[in-house]
Amino acid sequence: MSADTPPSGDRAFPPIAWLTTGALTSAVIGGILMASYAPRKAPLGIATALLVLGVVLLGIAAGLLSHLKDFAWPTFNKVFKWALLAYVVEAGMIEFAFARNHTSGASLLIVTGMLVIFGVSVPSTIAFTVARYADA
Repeated sequence: MSADTPPSGDRAFPPIAWLTTGALTSAVIGGILMASYAPRKAPLGIATALLVLGVVLLGIAAGLLSHLKDFAWPTFNKVFKWALLAYVVEAGMIEFAFARNHTSGASLLIVTGMLVIFGVSVPSTIAFTVARYADA
């Protein structure tokens, strides 16, 4: 690192953690909405809008993340891989609970989408935060 290059923690980064947290928030709100109606039919319009919002926020975060230069990619990849494993297991258990309680059709599809957002956004936030403060 040269004298002109600030340490990683002092660099300005795009709001990736904010975007992934926003995606997580929309998925959690949508999941709570869907769970609160079980076993009745949930209002799919609101849940779908929250799912789309989560996908858009996660997509923007991924786009911004892919354009980072001088970033600790090995650290990001290592942390992301292990956090993803943990959250895929957790999301799978939640999915099983919905399926076991006879959620089906469009409702299950929306819940599955929200669980995918959950399973990717949290590891992304964790990995970005760790790699942000690591030396590139």
